[in-house]
Amino acid sequence: MDSALARAIPVAQTLILPASWRDYRAVRRLEKVCFGADAWPFPDVLGVLTLPNVVRLKAQAGSEVLGFVAGDLRRADGLGWIATIAVLPDYQRQGLGERLLLECERQLNVPRIRLTVRLGNTPAIRMYEKWGYRRADRWPNYYTGGEDALVLEKQL
Repeated sequence: MDSALARAIPVAQTLILPASWRDYRAVRRLEKVCFGADAWPFPDVLGVLTLPNVVRLKAQAGSEVLGFVAGDLRRADGLGWIATIAVLPDYQRQGLGERLLLECERQLNVPRIRLTVRLGNTPAIRMYEKWGYRRADRWPNYYTGGEDALVLEKQL
C-alpha cells in the first residue's frame, strides 16, 4: 500500500471485525509485508482462518484490511496464545495493533495470554509491556536468521 492511500484512510474509521477464510489474500499479504522470511506459508494462514478455537480479527477500513490478529484458545490450560499480529507498515504506531491485541484478549477470555516477539522488535515489545505483558522466557534461534524470540506473558 502506498503512503498516499494510507493518508486517505483515517485510522479512526477502522473497524475491528471477525476474519474468515474469505480474508485469506489480505492476511497472506499482511504476513509477507510484515514478516518477510518468517511469513506463514499457505497451510498456516488457511488454518488460522478456519480452525476451531481461534479468535481471528481484522482491522478494516472500507474494503482494505490494515491489520490482523489471531489468538489460539487453550481453555483447558487457562491460556491463550497470540499466534500472530500484524499491521501494515503505513498504519503502525497509530493504535491499530493495540486495538487488535486488546479485543483478541477480551474474546479469548482466559486468565493468561502468551505471545512471541523478535528480540530486536523494540516497538512491539514496548507496546506489549505497556499493556501488561512481562518476559516469561527466551527461545534461542527461533526466527529466520537465528534471532531469538522473547516469550511474553500477561496475567488477566
